[in-house]
Amino acid sequence: MAPKKAASYSEAGVDIKKVKGMHASLWEQISGTFSLTKGKYGEAVELFGHYGGLFKAENGRLLVIHTDGVGSKVLLAQSLNKFDTVGIDAMAMSANDILCLGARPIVAVDYFALSKNDAELVSEVTKGLVEGAKQSMCPIIGGETAILPDIIAGGSKPFDLAVTIVGEVHESKLITGAKMKVGDVLVGLSSSGLHSNGYTLARRVLPVEKWGAEMLIPTRIYVQSVLEMLQVAQVHGIAHITGGAFSKLMRIGSYSKVGFLLDSMPAPSPIFQELAKSVNNEYEMYRTFNMGIGMVLACPASEAQKLISIAKKHNIEASIIGKVTEKQDVILKKNGKEISLL
Repeated sequence: MAPKKAASYSEAGVDIKKVKGMHASLWEQISGTFSLTKGKYGEAVELFGHYGGLFKAENGRLLVIHTDGVGSKVLLAQSLNKFDTVGIDAMAMSANDILCLGARPIVAVDYFALSKNDAELVSEVTKGLVEGAKQSMCPIIGGETAILPDIIAGGSKPFDLAVTIVGEVHESKLITGAKMKVGDVLVGLSSSGLHSNGYTLARRVLPVEKWGAEMLIPTRIYVQSVLEMLQVAQVHGIAHITGGAFSKLMRIGSYSKVGFLLDSMPAPSPIFQELAKSVNNEYEMYRTFNMGIGMVLACPASEAQKLISIAKKHNIEASIIGKVTEKQDVILKKNGKEISLL
């Protein structure tokens, strides 16, 4: 059956603006719990809308925690009957996110929900988790496997998968984006493909028979390359390009009250070109998909080459894709046009 066509992520069922509104409402409720650990070990640190939750350890150490899943990419794995890579995606989503605070992943746990006992499926998914752990340099120390036949449904091997990672960073090394300055450049690190976002739309647009194998390529894990960059270069802000794509830059822009101009984005690879034939809207494409850039680092122009060289050492293409600007917006400049991605 040909995939159903959809011109936008919201038409496919995911409205990013409404999701952000829901996040704000959730924060209003949960922030009231922060006082529960005030003055104690593990005191919560208020940090709204960033890439991880912060709490205090000792001697200036901060712990960072983040949970994420693979989303509807698991449905693609079902379609292809290939389950040994989505575990890499699950590790990548949380490991890459806590990197955005300058944190090193230290431990992970997973949540694996199935409709029925299936030892073979569990074994295949775990292969990916283990590979993701190796790439993240982060041991998986436990987790939960739930059998939920009344909840997990759809397809022959339905399941859901999420990973929680705890990382650490000294308060003197914490990166929030607050140090970004107008004129800093944006270094983009190449993605391996679609990564793990936009699949609700992509699955409706791209025929699985032709594009399925490429759509299932695991999310690139940037832990080893970025941690090396942080050892030798000044980095003022880091953004993982996931749900909401480049609008995500304002997660860090809000901390220094700056904006971003994307005026040197790489040419889209064939899979993004194919998506664009159906979406046919630059705003939707750059707000839904990573367009070949999985992570963005803001740094002084003098530091950019250091980052690009280290990325190359790790077999990751990198280039300057834009700069930090005074106007609090994310502007895509392409073909002579400027498009706000907010």
